[in-house]
Order: sequence, then C-alpha cells, then structure tokens
Amino acid sequence: MRIESAGQTHVGRRAHNEDAYVIRTDLGLYVVADGLGGQAGGEVASRCVVDAFSEYGERLVRDPDATWPIQLNPQHSREENLLTACTALAQRELISRRVGYLRDMGSTVVALAVGEKGGAVAHVGDSRLYRLRGGELEAVTQDHSVTEELRAAGLAPPPRGQSAFGHIITRALGTDRAEPTVQRLELRPGDVYLLCSDGLYEPLGPEGIITGLSRPSLTDACNTLVTSAFDAGGRDNITAVVVRLAAPWSPAAGLI
Repeated sequence: MRIESAGQTHVGRRAHNEDAYVIRTDLGLYVVADGLGGQAGGEVASRCVVDAFSEYGERLVRDPDATWPIQLNPQHSREENLLTACTALAQRELISRRVGYLRDMGSTVVALAVGEKGGAVAHVGDSRLYRLRGGELEAVTQDHSVTEELRAAGLAPPPRGQSAFGHIITRALGTDRAEPTVQRLELRPGDVYLLCSDGLYEPLGPEGIITGLSRPSLTDACNTLVTSAFDAGGRDNITAVVVRLAAPWSPAAGLI
C-alpha cells in the first residue's frame, strides 16, 4: 500500500512542549512520545524515545544482519520484533540518563510499524493508536492506567473529570514498569491511523477524532485535530500523527 502521513504538535496551554513525534515513512515507522518529569525531564525523555526508534530503524536498513538488542520471538512478525527492540533501546537510554535534574524523567510511547505483509503497534502508558476503518473509529491500544486496571478488575472507575485516577499511568519508559504491549495489525487499504498523546484525545472524544480524520488532506486532518483539541479547552500538550494506507502497494523498504 502507498503510505501517506502527516504530523503536528502544539504546546497547548502549557509553558513547554514535552511531546515529541517522528515520521519515518522511508522506514514505515511512526512514533509519538509524551514526556514525564517536568519541563526539562519531559522534553529530554520524549526526544530520547523518538530518536531511539528512528535510529534503530535506520541501523537495520544499513545493516540487515546487525545484532538485535533483544532475543527475537519466532512467533512474532518482523514489525512486532522491531517495535519490541526499539522500546528496549529507548528504555535503556532513559535509564542511563536518569541522573541529576533528569532523575525523575520518563515517557509514554505509541509506535506504529508498517511492513510489506502487515503492521504492528507497541505502546507504554496512555498515548494511543486509533484506527478509522469504514467510518468506524476503534481505539487499538488500551491505556496502562489506574482507570483501565479498575475496569479489568470489574470495578467502575470514577466518572471522567471527577478523579485524579484518570491521569495516573501504571507503566512508563524510564521506570521499573516499562514493558510494552505489542500487537500485530492487519492492514487494509483505506485504513487511517491516528497516533496521539492524551492532550488530544481527552478534550476531543470519539466524535471529534472522526471529524478530524475525515478530512481529505492529512495535513488538514492534523490541523483540525490539534486546533479542535485546543479550542475544546485542552490544557496539555497536543500531538497527532495521521497515517493513511492507500493502494497501490508500495511497502516501506526498511521493513521488508
């Protein structure tokens, strides 16, 4: 499939932007990270994460026989193994730099890998991947958060906006709970994927996301999503990366 993509980030109503993203259509790799740990730590953490993904993707293109930083899972696709490896490298980088004023830094991440035979998504924390298919919006990822753990335990979480639980995550890169959830994806022509930070999806909700993703131009889609989230009162940093799959088939060379 031919891959079209666009991205945008906005500081929102914060003093500094602790979100980061990278679009590497040449590698079939798309990443959004939301930094934690305050102004300096958050900015450094999110940038370290997206750089780790991009640099390892480049390394595999230059040297397909390069040593992997993880033991490959033979039951996983190349894309799944790639995202697992990138997440491990990002975790090592953050851990090595958590000293001094960066000692509390961490980051969420959501990453999409698109290859010749399919795709994969990996995430840690509450940055999300959505898929718009046939007019129906689906949240592909499930947050690593207290709210989702309550739901999994059969307990009803407090109503949105009435509890701080909704903003407490249970996994983050740079901490001792950094295991990613990695899923294989079946890709279809016409699919539209949105990678985003919580600063986008919280103020918008599903209807606002569908409206933004329905724009014919992906640049306009990103502008609409980010502007709408800000206009809806969003106070956090706001980041959107939109990826659309369209025929004819033209796979990302780096992931073949």
